[in-house]
Amino acid sequence: MSVKIFSGRATTYLADKIAHAYGEPLGRVDYQQFSDGEMSPFIGESVRGHDVFIIQSTFAPAENFMELLLMIDAAKRASASNVNVVIPYFGYARQDRKDKPRVAIAAKLIANLLSAAGAHRIMTCDLHADQIQGFFDIPVDHLDGNYIFVPYLKSLNLENIMFASPDVGGIKRARSFAKFFNADLAVCDKYRKEANKIESMRLIGDVEGKDVVLVDDLVDTAGTICKAAALLKEKGATTVRAICTHPVLSGNAYDNVQNSALEELVVTDTIPLKQKTNKIKVLSVSDLFAKAIRKIHDHESISSLFIRL
Repeated sequence: MSVKIFSGRATTYLADKIAHAYGEPLGRVDYQQFSDGEMSPFIGESVRGHDVFIIQSTFAPAENFMELLLMIDAAKRASASNVNVVIPYFGYARQDRKDKPRVAIAAKLIANLLSAAGAHRIMTCDLHADQIQGFFDIPVDHLDGNYIFVPYLKSLNLENIMFASPDVGGIKRARSFAKFFNADLAVCDKYRKEANKIESMRLIGDVEGKDVVLVDDLVDTAGTICKAAALLKEKGATTVRAICTHPVLSGNAYDNVQNSALEELVVTDTIPLKQKTNKIKVLSVSDLFAKAIRKIHDHESISSLFIRL
């Protein structure tokens, strides 16, 4: 049973690199587009009896997710032995609980739809909340961006490194880095009345003379990260940089980052950048996913792909 790797149109830029790192070409996918915009992807080669991996991040627009569902269904109906779905960025993950009346739990709905379409296994990276893995009744391989970020941070040789969380919800993630590097931890405690609008922020911890690294799983409008960076500099930090796995970067995010106190914003290529800026550095997850695909196909443990923080 051989591996065949396919990609949705939104993530071809990354799938090409993953397939190259794995050592196999991307499989052929053709598309029919109706005049009203309805899409019909179809796999352009036989997958009968093969171990199929379909790569697609589910960032906006929602058609990216719909395309992924159709490709899963196509592979299943073409008698693929296994349909493994690789979602470098798992969209709608921020809607993982019912935090107010009459709202959807979108992350659970997405999990149900992927299973209903015919996925046998999910592979993703840095979910917004770890418990989303429990929304699935199929195996989930939850890869960790630490595998990418730790070597990069080591290469910087920061003498007074310190880690900080831009909000209370990210303390666990930031603490794990601080523990690994034997460094101190600070927290930026924010208060907001509605999404993407911060009312106030205060700092917990002493950052005087430190090279501070803000840690988060994603950056959207960059409002929180940039406000935290300004607060850290105001409180005496020597340098401030941020590491965020998923560069959603919507609205005025690029201007916010460019005009911020950040030395750099380090992200991965789970989502493509819409524009270039000298303050954003992109690290690739292609080798990480290629290694994971090989281990899964060979029925091996993926434990070696984790840096235990």
